[in-house]
Amino acid sequence: MATGPRSLHALLGGGAVADLLLWRRRNASAAAVVGATAVWFVFERAGYSFPSVLSNALLLLVAILFFWAKSASLLNRPLPPLPNLEVSDAIVEKVADHALVWINRLLAVGHDIAIKRDRKVFIKVILILWVVSFVGMLFNFLTLIYIGVMLSLLVPPLYENYQDQVDEKLGVAHSVLSRHIDTIVTRAGQSAKQKKTE
Repeated sequence: MATGPRSLHALLGGGAVADLLLWRRRNASAAAVVGATAVWFVFERAGYSFPSVLSNALLLLVAILFFWAKSASLLNRPLPPLPNLEVSDAIVEKVADHALVWINRLLAVGHDIAIKRDRKVFIKVILILWVVSFVGMLFNFLTLIYIGVMLSLLVPPLYENYQDQVDEKLGVAHSVLSRHIDTIVTRAGQSAKQKKTE
């Protein structure tokens, strides 16, 4: 396990979620894998739709709570324990603050592309959107979520074990990709200048 500023556990938040993702709590991590696989199977392979399963589960919950409350009043038993079903202002403000940061980042990228005419950012955005579009054609949304959950549960422990080798290979890949993007940006700039001179 790595320590210090490169600690993967600290980068993942250092709490229960980091323990789950790094398989420090093996039973919980295995349960997450099995649960995600079961959910994917129910919705993808068994043919159930999310709204029908959600409505059936809520129908069952409401019926249980209703009959529990009715029987409790008849048998002089306590009512079902329900938490306070309100969203606090603090939670809404916290979510709004996080959303505001992400929206401002997206608008800054759009500003860099449209106003500053930053070709490098433009090409990166186009490449990312093309990859998302290509992957989206290969899988449906639920399968993509399932793959994301599986990768988030399987990649961090592998990275933690082989961090130095992975960092070295990713550094080489980043430098090669940066060179290619710089070449594309340079060629695009040269062709734009040639068109202006003609």
